[in-house]
Amino acid sequence: RDYSGKARRHGVNIQAVTGPTGELIWYSPALPGRTVDITAARTHHIITVCERLRIPVLADKAYVGAGGTFQVPFKRHLGRPLTTRQAAVNRAHARLRFPVERALARLKAWRIFRKARISPNRLTSITKAILTLERRR
Repeated sequence: RDYSGKARRHGVNIQAVTGPTGELIWYSPALPGRTVDITAARTHHIITVCERLRIPVLADKAYVGAGGTFQVPFKRHLGRPLTTRQAAVNRAHARLRFPVERALARLKAWRIFRKARISPNRLTSITKAILTLERRR
């Protein structure tokens, strides 16, 4: 179920936690690619820990409903554009999330994540090694 016959790759979902300036702090163990982001965050207790420690989190729209300290951009509803205020809030949110997106792009730049044809379980240890290498950069 986790293997894409079209792409000939195993899909994985890896959650990453970064600091405000984009430094990579933590990666989760790999979950099957079909796992939804908010479910993966709940599985790894990211939402619970952030609520307990009152850590504000700027998340993308995949985390709508996470509640607590998770702040997500406004979604446009079918046939109704965002108000001027909502669009301004979304722009500010995107500006603050830029370093996070940059850190995730750095992770995805590693060739192993694009070319891996191994079990998703093995990618967990590879991710830990990459986190160590990224910290030394």
